[in-house]
Amino acid sequence: MFTSGLFLTIIVFLMILAAVDLFVGVSNDAVNFLNSAVGSRVAPLNHILVVAAAGVLIGATFSSGMMEIARSGMFYPEKFSFEQIVFIYFAVMVSDVIMLNIFNSLGLPTSTTVSIIFELLGAAVFTACWMLWSQGAGIGEMVSYIKPDRTFTIVSGILISVVVAFVAGAIIQFVLRILFSFQLKNTYRMFGALYSGLSLTGIIYFLVMKGAKGASFMKPEYIDFINANTAEILAACFVIFTVISEVLILLGRNVFKLIILGGTFALAFAFAGNDLVNFIGVPLAGLSSWMDFSNNGLEAGSELYRMVSLTESAKTPLIFLIGAGALMVF
Repeated sequence: MFTSGLFLTIIVFLMILAAVDLFVGVSNDAVNFLNSAVGSRVAPLNHILVVAAAGVLIGATFSSGMMEIARSGMFYPEKFSFEQIVFIYFAVMVSDVIMLNIFNSLGLPTSTTVSIIFELLGAAVFTACWMLWSQGAGIGEMVSYIKPDRTFTIVSGILISVVVAFVAGAIIQFVLRILFSFQLKNTYRMFGALYSGLSLTGIIYFLVMKGAKGASFMKPEYIDFINANTAEILAACFVIFTVISEVLILLGRNVFKLIILGGTFALAFAFAGNDLVNFIGVPLAGLSSWMDFSNNGLEAGSELYRMVSLTESAKTPLIFLIGAGALMVF
């Protein structure tokens, strides 16, 4: 039987690995939300970084709803003891930091989401195999420990998103070329403000309206209000952004730069909201497991106490999310 001191040491080490993973992860994914603005030189680099930093910091507070993946997304935590869960999370974080560092060093892009999913799945599969072998059970019982259907759903979503992104990019580029490639001065004056208003409203819709459920500070009544007044809010946003864009056009400004900077903010926001779980989800799940075991499981012992608490919804403190966002910004 392992001592409580060992588990506490592992939890502390997991939090240190979370900080390291934040550095490694953002260096891997930063190009995804910076390349368009930097490549088109819509603004000085330091201005672009400020916009992206604001997106990362605010987006981090919208990531609370994604923490379920690390807690119970890939396996049934109630089937595992506290001791097994801690070693699963420890293996996941060590392998994640090593793998991302190797890929970054070689200049090879990788998906942090795919990495963490299959690291969780691999560690859980090995632990389940060890348990089944110890009990003399068959490998067919594996499905009672892991969630292969959830894995298939997540991976399918990632693959489908590649196709959707390609098709959407091609269609929007086609429409943009039709609108603005011929007689640019006239078409820009006619459609520029409308296009800008529509683009910025779309960003607001997908970031705020659809992402509100994952925000750690959102109360149910706020979400209900947004759902009940979605059309009115979007209409107001469209009118406001269109008017602002029209004024900028009259002043001789390029509203396409505003759209690109808005897109940079949106991508940084989405990166933090979606991918933060890849870096701190596992350590926070480990910390939650330790707190549950310390309060309720000491008498049963680490090898017997089952982690039923991980099946409950995650309640990530806002301070952890803001701290993680600040570390990525740094």
